[in-house]
Amino acid sequence: MPRALTPTPTHGPTLRLIGMVAALALAGGTQAQQGGATKPAPGAFERAKEASAAPPMLSSPLPAGTGTAVPSGSGAGYHSPNSPIAPLPQRNDVVPWSVLTDLTKKTTKDGILPVFNEAQKGMDKTVQRIQGFMVPLDAKPTQTHFLLTSVPLTCSFCTPGGPESMVEVKAKTPVRYSLEPVVVEGKFTVLTNDQYGLYYRVVEAVPVK
Repeated sequence: MPRALTPTPTHGPTLRLIGMVAALALAGGTQAQQGGATKPAPGAFERAKEASAAPPMLSSPLPAGTGTAVPSGSGAGYHSPNSPIAPLPQRNDVVPWSVLTDLTKKTTKDGILPVFNEAQKGMDKTVQRIQGFMVPLDAKPTQTHFLLTSVPLTCSFCTPGGPESMVEVKAKTPVRYSLEPVVVEGKFTVLTNDQYGLYYRVVEAVPVK
């Protein structure tokens, strides 16, 4: 995996988490496009060995040579109309991402923390439905711990948003990984100071058609 750019203290854990799963997804997609295993490039084994000698710092999937001045994401992200992946369909039975991303932030000695509005506070500890693109956290075909995001992280035409554009899901019933949008229902929680920099979590979630 590539060495990371130095992330901001605020969203560093979130970016490392997202970067890891996005890198795995992109790597899997590249291998699939090439028809499976390919002959490694000269010196690849040595470079991999050197890279594993020190723990890698992972960051958000940014193009090579971007530099360290790129700010961490914010808002809902951007899903380009040129993307081959269709955007989330309109549904009236899910919490809109516009509601989740409509917040302000404050700077403290611990970093930048979310300031939830009354609507978001009102959803805390209630049962809600969330729709998004699944970001798996392991290689299993079914997931019990994953993220849902407002835009697909594997889409090169899309710009990922900030922590407000993702929801951590801990499922009671395993959910099959899919490139198509996923809807889950469970107990919704707002996170005022999460150690991974996340803002929202759904627990005891079950998949919904």
